[in-house]
Amino acid sequence: MTHAQGASVDVAEVERFSRMAADWWNPKGKFAPLHRFNPVRLGFIRERALARFSRDGRARRPFERLRLLDIGCGGGLLSEPMARLGFEVTAVDASERNIGAAKAHAAEAGLEIRYLCSTVETLAQEDSPPFDVILNMEVIEHVADPDGFLRDCARLLAPGGLMIVATLNRTAKAMALAVIGAEHVLRWLPVGTHDWKKFIKPGELRGWLAGEHVEVEGPFGVSFSPLTGRWSPSGDADVNYMMTVTRA
Repeated sequence: MTHAQGASVDVAEVERFSRMAADWWNPKGKFAPLHRFNPVRLGFIRERALARFSRDGRARRPFERLRLLDIGCGGGLLSEPMARLGFEVTAVDASERNIGAAKAHAAEAGLEIRYLCSTVETLAQEDSPPFDVILNMEVIEHVADPDGFLRDCARLLAPGGLMIVATLNRTAKAMALAVIGAEHVLRWLPVGTHDWKKFIKPGELRGWLAGEHVEVEGPFGVSFSPLTGRWSPSGDADVNYMMTVTRA
């Protein structure tokens, strides 16, 4: 399989997601959990970006003229709504198959999104212009070098910019719910989707960003309710959580 090269690239992880590339936009397929997760992610991103950039939430496209980078974009489940909100979207993924699926879907929707089969470190090495918003969503637990990966992400953030990181906490509760429960019992995800040892504690994220001249806030917990079948913001960050990174 064709994939981008880089120190952060975990080839096995890229190939696993590449094999499922055709299923990205099937709400009942292998990525059904992400489709259910998307509303709470989108709400958090929109709310934080409106506040950060003092934009009018009543506007149809409130984020015109802001540059956004979607890292590990997969099939474009976040890239497309970001483009509809007015962002100038660049989206990267190490899998050529994922990028192909994303490009095809965006073309059908008539959306202009710059999709690249590339990596964060490649963008950093190419001296890419910085981005106002960086989405780093459910990616860092799949890379080979999370420390270096996160630092490269931070260095692509423009002055005044906002990065949102979403990942899984390395706790016993996360092992029980996100791995054993979601993969082995409920079969929401293919077995092997997550490696608990690669889950990230909030303190580790903070430590990796020390010296990068950024401010880190969170964690902000996100929890799933089996009664409603929906995700929502929560005070419980023991499993899924998000953090914000801003540059002065």
